[in-house]
Amino acid sequence: MKTWIVGIALIALVILIPAAAPAHEGHDHKVMGTIASIQGTNVMVKGTDGKTVMVMLNDKTKITQGKAKVELASLKVGDRVVAEGPESQGMITANTVKLGDAPATAAKAATKK
Repeated sequence: MKTWIVGIALIALVILIPAAAPAHEGHDHKVMGTIASIQGTNVMVKGTDGKTVMVMLNDKTKITQGKAKVELASLKVGDRVVAEGPESQGMITANTVKLGDAPATAAKAATKK
């Protein structure tokens, strides 16, 4: 009798888990990659998985590089970023955007000028 109940419980879990998995919007998500394009306050980030995600920035978004605060105008196509915030309809409204350090080759070129 107990094994029958355990079997039914396992079947119920197998059926319910896939239904619950997509219901995960509204929670904070992270995208890590490079900026593919910038349109106003919307930044398209090509993630490390090859997918492009729209990251929306607003006046509450904290943009930093290391410990320094950075303005939106400083972001450029090709910059490496990590954006975190709630996801809705496949888009992230960023609470934070962390700008990666300049690549070593670009840093060397800048110091030689």
